[in-house]
Amino acid sequence: MEQPTTRHPPNGRPWTSERRLGGGNGRPRGHGRNVIPFQPPSKRLLWVYGLLCLALGGLAIRLVWLQVVQGEALQEKAREIQTQAVKPLGKRRTIVDRAGRMVAIDEERFTLWAHPRYFSFFGDDADTRRSTQEVTAKLAEVLARPQTELLRNMGNRKSGVKLANNLDPETAEQVRRLQISGLDLEAYPQRIYPQGSLFSNVVGFLNLDRVPQAGLEQSRDQDLKRQESTFSMRRGGDGTPLPDGLQAGSLYGDDLRLQLTLDSRLQQVAQQAVGKQMKQWNAKRGVALVMDAHTGELLALASTPTYDPNRYWDFNPGSFREWSVQDLYEPGSTFKPINLAIALQEKAIDPKGTVNDSGQLTIAGWPIFNADRRANGIIDFPTVLQVSSNVGMVDAMRHLKRETFWNWLKTIGINDVPDTDLPGAVAGQLKSREEFISGAIEPATASFGQGFSLTPLKLLQLQGMLANGGRLVSPHITRGLRSGEGLASRPTQRGVQLLDPKVTQEVVNWMETVVDKGTGKGIKIPGYRIGGKTGTAQKAENGVYIPGARITSFVAILPVENPRYVVLVVMDEPQGGNAYGSTVALPVARQIVEALLVLEKIPPSRPEKINPKPQLVRSQP
Repeated sequence: MEQPTTRHPPNGRPWTSERRLGGGNGRPRGHGRNVIPFQPPSKRLLWVYGLLCLALGGLAIRLVWLQVVQGEALQEKAREIQTQAVKPLGKRRTIVDRAGRMVAIDEERFTLWAHPRYFSFFGDDADTRRSTQEVTAKLAEVLARPQTELLRNMGNRKSGVKLANNLDPETAEQVRRLQISGLDLEAYPQRIYPQGSLFSNVVGFLNLDRVPQAGLEQSRDQDLKRQESTFSMRRGGDGTPLPDGLQAGSLYGDDLRLQLTLDSRLQQVAQQAVGKQMKQWNAKRGVALVMDAHTGELLALASTPTYDPNRYWDFNPGSFREWSVQDLYEPGSTFKPINLAIALQEKAIDPKGTVNDSGQLTIAGWPIFNADRRANGIIDFPTVLQVSSNVGMVDAMRHLKRETFWNWLKTIGINDVPDTDLPGAVAGQLKSREEFISGAIEPATASFGQGFSLTPLKLLQLQGMLANGGRLVSPHITRGLRSGEGLASRPTQRGVQLLDPKVTQEVVNWMETVVDKGTGKGIKIPGYRIGGKTGTAQKAENGVYIPGARITSFVAILPVENPRYVVLVVMDEPQGGNAYGSTVALPVARQIVEALLVLEKIPPSRPEKINPKPQLVRSQP
């Protein structure tokens, strides 16, 4: 007989699947028992089976939907969560002078943001929130600001409160050490000019939005931008950076620096000398330029008035432009040596020849006279420069054909923009060929440096042509980009040969007599041979000379036996009856030359004679 299947219910007592008849005492009613097997209803089984199939089918459909339809979108979302995009700060390259001294650098600065709704201290429970009074009490000491001011800034705002700007890295680190949740430091670069106003006239500055506004910062903007790129970095579940997410070259460090040709020490001497003389003579403005005539490198370019690029908003915008590169003036007598070189080159005059200086003459109805109204008689060309004779220059240059004279002024680039890296350079103004050769007055006034105009930079370039043997070099203030701490060496000689070296040396020798015997005596330095020329010209505006307005200047070339350096000083509208090139501009040039001799270690041209000490002679007994 089939035995019933025994199952154990939760209470531990056995029970069987057979259905018993009778009472609850476990005994059967009647004489036998009937065992009926348990059979679940067929409909219920179908329902359960159907539900299971539906669930499995739905799960399969959901998997297909996630992997096929939404697969790419979900994968992209996962990448966004796992990957951090690091954007560049937009840093700029450093600018250094010829010796590697810092001129412009980017420093890291921070903005401090507060989110009071998240304030808590290190070690607090996750639900703890600190009051603004507790937080500001700690911040006040670090920021060196009153707590009441910080509380007033926060007010009742819950997030996004700017507490401080332009924090230096040291202060930002102190804020981090407070370990206060709800404080956020946002880093950004700030352009700093360690030399202050020393190079502002040529370097320029960036505004608060880091947009270049003047100088090299503007003209070399693309060269000064560091090579930075946005790169992605993957992170693990705990935020740890994973190197496999970085591309090759992502962490490349751009260490290039823009090297200038300017020397900070000489620049400082020049700027102080120009500023002092400008105040003494109540001049409108002044500039001093020093150039290596062999290479065209500028060692100094100092002009006043100037400004501090770190606080540019405190200054007149007119100070942001370098006038020696952008403003025109009539050079006057400092152009006479260049004209004599042209005449010598064309063999229109004899180096040993003479001219007749009658003190005054009339050309096409226009009177021309010497500045001192004196007649010097028959004089040679060195004397023409010594006494700065206008009449003598007219007599010398009349031997040169007008057309040839104009062609030379055109050839040396009077009305061309100088080939330079100085921003904003402009061309000079020269009368048209027809106007120049049609009458006698134009070449006559041009012979002593008036009737045309140029910039101080252009005059420096032309004086450099006399110093380097007749080559027209490009004046410049940069040596290019250099990596790391490396500095560029001095470049080789360059330029377009225009004049015979023998001609230029002859003129430089004549300029030496100006220092030995003429108006340039004030720059004479024992042991050194220096050539020079003073200039005092009328100032013109819109083609009309301004009554009483003068521009005084002085140019020096040294050493005469091997000319290399050119120093040019121009002072605009000095006041006083005794304001001349020899009294206003020459003293500035002397200070610069004295510093130049030391900094460039220029040996003396000739040893100075030393008077022996007198010997005591004892009388014989």
